[in-house]
Amino acid sequence: MKVITDEKKIDELLTRGVEDIFIKEHLRERLLSGEQLRIKLGIDPTSPFIHLGRAITLRKLKAFQDLGHQIVLIIGDYTARIGDPSDKLDKRPMLTEQQIKSNLANYLEQIALVIDIKKTEVRHNAEWFDKMNFVELGQLLECFSVQQMIKRRNFKDRMNTGQDVFVVELLYPALQGYDSVAVKSDVEIGGFDQLFNLKAGRTVQKRYGQPEQDIMVLSMLEGTDGRKMSSSWGNIISVVDAPDEMFGKIMALKDELIIKYFLLTTELSLDEISKIEDSLKKGENPMNLKKKLAKTIISLYHSSKEADKAEKNFVSTFQKKEIPEVMEEIKCGAGELLSEVLVKNKIIASKSKWRRLVLGRGVHDLEKNDNVIDQNMKVTENLTLKIGKKRFVKITLK
Repeated sequence: MKVITDEKKIDELLTRGVEDIFIKEHLRERLLSGEQLRIKLGIDPTSPFIHLGRAITLRKLKAFQDLGHQIVLIIGDYTARIGDPSDKLDKRPMLTEQQIKSNLANYLEQIALVIDIKKTEVRHNAEWFDKMNFVELGQLLECFSVQQMIKRRNFKDRMNTGQDVFVVELLYPALQGYDSVAVKSDVEIGGFDQLFNLKAGRTVQKRYGQPEQDIMVLSMLEGTDGRKMSSSWGNIISVVDAPDEMFGKIMALKDELIIKYFLLTTELSLDEISKIEDSLKKGENPMNLKKKLAKTIISLYHSSKEADKAEKNFVSTFQKKEIPEVMEEIKCGAGELLSEVLVKNKIIASKSKWRRLVLGRGVHDLEKNDNVIDQNMKVTENLTLKIGKKRFVKITLK
């Protein structure tokens, strides 16, 4: 494949959604030289879904791929057993092999919605870690001192508040770093929360006699609740969410996230996004821009036809308030679990059915125009809910 050295495209690659590059001038020179680089991204299958936050790094991979570089996608089927401690306030649960296998079931199909899988070198890091013996692991861990590890911000914060940091967590950066050695990475990309791990790759490569990779750190994306988008927190917009669900979630975003979402989650040109930003500053109704954003994103992962249909459904259901004038009404006491209220009143058959509905984003709060994502939600105010596709329920406090 011919490598493209168009300076304008390279400059956009190096700036759009990019927080930092280490070392920028070195990477820019290599991109302009016409040399084909090996661009690495590692993803741990800690959830069965690829969400828009993770898709940011995939879109950057695609940008490298479009310029003719070889992208290397590492599926962390081994490192997921430990769990990446990056930006976590407590220890990640260690996943079983069965959980990892289940999460991986449709992983590549989702990733293929963004990058060209046929042109991608897909590796699993169990390939090399399952063969590594204890002596070899010890040699790898010699790359780092305990002092280096405990300087990590989230470890330091946890220790300052009296929380445990487990020895197994200290292994993770070394393992991710060795991935770079295994695939001979020239460039590794990742979210800003990955900076410590990305730099670890340079350290390990140097110890193993390889040239040190350049590092590209990308912006992080806020989820539906304003915190960093994370499967652990349930605030995600998945690339395989149904069009109607995706539309509703995007419409519920905070207005200040509109431009950031256009920049990080769409393929609109920077000129187009600049015009959208100008219109917002001049008083354009944010709702109109969120509709455009929702349709743009849905078109990427579904189709423009599905995007138009989702907009029509949103307008008829929420803006025009086309919900039944008469609906089921039940009463409950303040503080009762919503799941128990619905089961007790035969709105749903069981708590397991409730869990499936919540995980599938099948319970919608019509007053807040948002999905119920807390399985243990308590009733603290009157609610109007859409459960599934057709059932509407009004809950009032006694």
